Amino acid sequence: MFGCDPRVSDNWLPDRTTLPSLSRRTLLRSSAALAGVGLSVAAAGGAGAAPSATPVGFAHGVASGDPLPDRVIIWTRITPSAAAQPGSGVGEPVSLTWEIATDPSFGSVVRSGAVTVGPDTDHTAKVDVTGLRANTNYHYRFTARGGAVDGHESPVGRTRTAPAPDSDPERLRFGVVSCSNWEAGYFASYRHLAEREDLDAILHLGDYVYEYGRGEYGARNGSVRPHDPAHEIVSLADYRIRHAQYKTDPDLMSLHARLPFIATWDDHESADNSFDGGAENHNPATEGDWATRKANSTRAYFEWMPVRVTGSGTEAALYRRFRYGTLAEISMLDLRTYRDEQASAGAGWRTVDSPDRTVAGRAQMDWLTNGIVSSPARWKVVGNPVMIAPCVFPPLDQRTTAAVTEMVGVPDAGIPFNTDQWDGYSADRRRLFDAIASAGIDNTVFLTGDIHTSWACDLPVDAANYPAGATVGTEFVVPSVTSPNIDDMLQVPPRTATVAAEEAFKAVNRHVRYVELDSHGYGVFEVARSGAQMDWYYVTDPTDPRAAARHATSYRVADGSQRAQQVGAPLDPASHRPGR
Repeated sequence: MFGCDPRVSDNWLPDRTTLPSLSRRTLLRSSAALAGVGLSVAAAGGAGAAPSATPVGFAHGVASGDPLPDRVIIWTRITPSAAAQPGSGVGEPVSLTWEIATDPSFGSVVRSGAVTVGPDTDHTAKVDVTGLRANTNYHYRFTARGGAVDGHESPVGRTRTAPAPDSDPERLRFGVVSCSNWEAGYFASYRHLAEREDLDAILHLGDYVYEYGRGEYGARNGSVRPHDPAHEIVSLADYRIRHAQYKTDPDLMSLHARLPFIATWDDHESADNSFDGGAENHNPATEGDWATRKANSTRAYFEWMPVRVTGSGTEAALYRRFRYGTLAEISMLDLRTYRDEQASAGAGWRTVDSPDRTVAGRAQMDWLTNGIVSSPARWKVVGNPVMIAPCVFPPLDQRTTAAVTEMVGVPDAGIPFNTDQWDGYSADRRRLFDAIASAGIDNTVFLTGDIHTSWACDLPVDAANYPAGATVGTEFVVPSVTSPNIDDMLQVPPRTATVAAEEAFKAVNRHVRYVELDSHGYGVFEVARSGAQMDWYYVTDPTDPRAAARHATSYRVADGSQRAQQVGAPLDPASHRPGR
């Protein structure tokens, strides 16, 4: 994978000296309906394998996130002893010094400080470093002071601040990912993104970790690598252990060390198909009350992820906004914490248009709507965990229908919505779309994960009147990094049973410009003054830790057009060099 293996070094510098340039289970209900000691994190078995020995020191790498023009969060976790493993609740407090510099050798340190970590935060450290220059690349590291790990240095991370609010960047470029299930494969998509030099940040749209026990939701032919702990995660210790396991993946560690993340959660960070009062994958009789489980998952997420949270306790909010000069404003949504329970089959389908139902919660909906209609930025980008484009499912062939019915009870003739998506909360969507249309706002792009498949859609005010009627924006949906999609579910070769379903879906939903139901991978998204573009890249095999990636397709929406058009070539990596 690399010219040298940084995973065996306790002082890995993830710059060009070591990283050379190189050229839901239920979630699938919408898509399936269409198709029928340092960094010793790799055992001899290869990339992504579990540690071969109990690690002490900085065994989970470093990360950064939530870049603003004058600040960025830096993160790490120290393991002070063999007993003080993630989720253990034991271990002595450790003082960590941190430094942030403009050069990887730390000859020009611009900010530094110290933080003490202990079992109360699972020995994770998260520092919101202020007083930085806008639009600047920085390098950062942590050093342990005292105890058995005295003098241990973390890997060196690279991060980047956002442009100044009054600046006018020519372009911005982001890696876009979602749905990375440890058991379903290796994270080659993260590796390919880490090898690029043209990205400003990574947008992670949810399902960063999965809650299932071993063997409950793996790859087509079983689990590629086993989850820890072995059971479904419920307690605070469980969630901490699971987050820690994911952060030993070398490709994820590499990506975190090279670029800041702007992340939100979907459902699997807590439990499948979660809502404000429970989850489909939560049984109070055996797993306790939902509020406790949700609090456990939230606490672990806030400890282990480089995210900036507003409020505290039960009032802590993950939805937040990022300005990138006058070019773009990014609104990251939380569509699980405040939503009403999903409508069910039968009579429940008729409730989806109730004005009393919400997917975002009233406060977040007001925040989102007001932010879009009042934003001074040219492009309004929404990090959107579940699909917002309206969907109508066509009738399906018998075999595919059987697979769908077995999962979610979709009737043979099809249904007009998937109630886990915005289709199940159409009054919220209508209010949002009406506000955008009434205010005459253009250049709104929703970036979405969740459904493990790839889509490019226009967002019509009235889907039945498309393409004649007005549109309020576009939506680009990226596939899963590893989580099973349609060919995996149906146990058929890729690009066989799904192709006809894709064409049938587009015929019924004319605002869907592109849909691909089989492939795993990632997106590269650019906003520029003249337009916004998404490139889809697919990996050859998610069960191969060294899988290659290929460009699949690209769609672009021109400034002011509100409609996506296919373009022939992907973005040129050489055309954008942040910080150069």
